[in-house]
Amino acid sequence: MKMNIAVLPGDGIGVEVMEEGGKTLETVCNVFGHHAETETALVGGAAIDASGEPLPPETLDLCKKSDAVLLGAVGGPKWDEMDYSVRPERAIIGLRGELGLYANLRPAHLYPSLIDASTLKREVVEGVDIMVLRELTGGIYFGEPKGIEEYQGGQRGVNTLVYTTPEIERIARTGFEIAMKRRKKLTSVDKANILESSELWRKVVNGVSAEFPEVEVNHLYVDNCAMQLIRDPRQFDVIVTGNMFGDILSDEAAMLTGSIGMLPSASLGGDVGLYEPVHGTAPDIAGQGKANPIAMINSVAMMLRYSFNLSNEAEVIENAVSSVLDKGYRTPDIMPREAGGCKQVSTSEMGRLIIAEVEKAG
Repeated sequence: MKMNIAVLPGDGIGVEVMEEGGKTLETVCNVFGHHAETETALVGGAAIDASGEPLPPETLDLCKKSDAVLLGAVGGPKWDEMDYSVRPERAIIGLRGELGLYANLRPAHLYPSLIDASTLKREVVEGVDIMVLRELTGGIYFGEPKGIEEYQGGQRGVNTLVYTTPEIERIARTGFEIAMKRRKKLTSVDKANILESSELWRKVVNGVSAEFPEVEVNHLYVDNCAMQLIRDPRQFDVIVTGNMFGDILSDEAAMLTGSIGMLPSASLGGDVGLYEPVHGTAPDIAGQGKANPIAMINSVAMMLRYSFNLSNEAEVIENAVSSVLDKGYRTPDIMPREAGGCKQVSTSEMGRLIIAEVEKAG
């Protein structure tokens, strides 16, 4: 198979983890006889420094003509004082909108060898395997009117939470389709006791559920869901929710696994999928070889599975990660306080170890 992939390293540790992700992709292609044609472009703060824009036209054009996009991370203190409309993070929103990416998949899977890295008790988190599905292009982040205006001697900030039936139907249907491939349980999260937009959300989800009679459906208010993720996270299989609620809950679910540096994500919906770690640019450790590349490497695995239907190749990467962790190798973010047979390694060393396991599959 030939794959055309846009590579956007971004800022901070994005550059370091992307290097290991790229090496892993190259190794998988060598092992299984595929060819990945990659082209690198600037995005985020690096693009601002070079061109004054977080998402230059040439970067967007490259993404649109590619089969998939790999993104590192964007942003950092250097650009925090810029106007909101041109900050590095606007590149991500721009990509989602321009590529029609309405569904964000964030798996929260706890590796057995990392169970003690979680801040929660073993008996609470053991066996956690959740897929959080977040709607990406609607809700309060995009609703109109919005802005800051003069108001009675001061100012007023306005954001509008709005969802339409088609927007809810497509994300709900995606959630049910994912649940059918997992444990056939879907939890829809809203605030229907307060918000009319959530009242519609719940009504539409119930309507779509009729198409998937095998899937068990339940509804939770977002505050209750946040509590339940800490109290009993193993009750969840697939969680589907709106843009802002998903933004918050997916990060909470990520921390059940011990480190946000472990988890990948996929943004789907259009012809070109976007794959990225859920972590940020971590400027405090950038360039020091301390970053965990596993989230980026697992993002490559998600890309192979969802954009190219190469599930076997994806599993090889995921199994390689598990094997390395089982052998006790750790980056600083997942290194236990008491080593207990674990060995701390650098970003590049972790990448090399995972690649060696991938090569064994050949």
